[in-house]
Amino acid sequence: MTKEILLSITGLHLTDGENADIEIVTAGDYYSRGKKHYILYDEVTEGMSGHTQNVIKAGENTLEITKKGLTNARLVVEKGRRHRAVYQTPFGSLELALTGQELEITETDESIGIRAEYILEVNEENLAECTIKMDIRPREAGYLDLRN
Repeated sequence: MTKEILLSITGLHLTDGENADIEIVTAGDYYSRGKKHYILYDEVTEGMSGHTQNVIKAGENTLEITKKGLTNARLVVEKGRRHRAVYQTPFGSLELALTGQELEITETDESIGIRAEYILEVNEENLAECTIKMDIRPREAGYLDLRN
């Protein structure tokens, strides 16, 4: 895998029978160390000055997303475990918990796919069942639409 990548992130949040979809496609950097994958990218929030630096660390059993900047958080998804986090935004902080249901990482010579399912709690109340999919490819290869 090359250092310069395109990252596609799609997410589905199911709350009280309602679906909320997100999709992000952005350029980033990739490297691996040991048996872990690291993806770095910057996130710009519309209507706000500044940005958030994101580091995704994916290993055999855990997915960790660290955000620094406009928003600050360390979010961990680990199958069968509940991890608490404080999600700091320019508007205030939220107490979150993520309980991992599934985590799958697939690798080929041209791409890395990550799929995580988790239950999201806010202030100790179940808010949503979430699925997040990430596709990491060399920048020159373009990106895969993960909605299919």
